[in-house]
Amino acid sequence: MLLTHEKFSTFTTKPIADTKTNIAGLFSLSMESLEHVNKLMENGIKSGGTEPNEMRDYGFMQQRTIEDFDGHTWEVFFMDMSKFPTEQANS
Repeated sequence: MLLTHEKFSTFTTKPIADTKTNIAGLFSLSMESLEHVNKLMENGIKSGGTEPNEMRDYGFMQQRTIEDFDGHTWEVFFMDMSKFPTEQANS
């Protein structure tokens, strides 16, 4: 649910965090494909979001980060379980 700060303040007695200078939460969204990740990011950037760092590729998972126009941080990722490591490395 997207709310104005005025409406959101009716749900809590705590002050609303300034998420442009402080982090209040980190939200993750799992997508069906890397193409879906890229499309969401493209639309988010067109809508005023920023991408604070480059895509991370872990082999089995690709992750991109977007900060929305209010400063909330979203980790958007696609995980290909067929590429997930099945053996642990020896220490």
